[in-house]
Amino acid sequence: MNGKWVVTVATTMVVLGVVGAAVVSAQDAAKYSIKVPDGLKVPGGLAFAEGEGFEDWAVIASHHTNELVEAIVGNPVAMEAFRAGIPDNGKPFPDGSKMAKLMWNSEKNPVSPHFVKVPSAMYGVEFMVKDAKRFPDSGGWGYAVFYIDAASGAYRPGTPTDAPPQGNDAKCGAACHTIVQGRDWVFSKYGKR
Repeated sequence: MNGKWVVTVATTMVVLGVVGAAVVSAQDAAKYSIKVPDGLKVPGGLAFAEGEGFEDWAVIASHHTNELVEAIVGNPVAMEAFRAGIPDNGKPFPDGSKMAKLMWNSEKNPVSPHFVKVPSAMYGVEFMVKDAKRFPDSGGWGYAVFYIDAASGAYRPGTPTDAPPQGNDAKCGAACHTIVQGRDWVFSKYGKR
């Protein structure tokens, strides 16, 4: 009787594990409203998965251009660094810091009595990941940009034909960021709360 009980419990645990993994996998795939193809990455660079969880990261700052509304968000490591005064204090971000720039096309808010631009369709997302050993040639930062492919409605890596052009490696954002080397290659200013 004990042997049958052990086999039954073991079988039940395996079945529950498989079902649970399938549910978690389905939830992970469904958490993004825009399709993320399996294994999506910048050739020779960062994978989309390296920014996993960005939808729950804290806001560092917001930016806007004539066409885009942007939110800059950071993982807990980056947020702790910003709160400690980095990069304004001249110190570098620690390895494990991650930031994302979420970019939307903009439109006038149809219900606001003031002229206010709000997000409309998602335009893309950029990632910065601090890993000094992995990215020694770009200030310790790896970069990636993913745009929305109009035909499929899914994220795709940025390419040299995009505006602005994107290199196909983890250093694709380094060229622009060299002008802020004194701020550990970070443009964004943390808005004090």
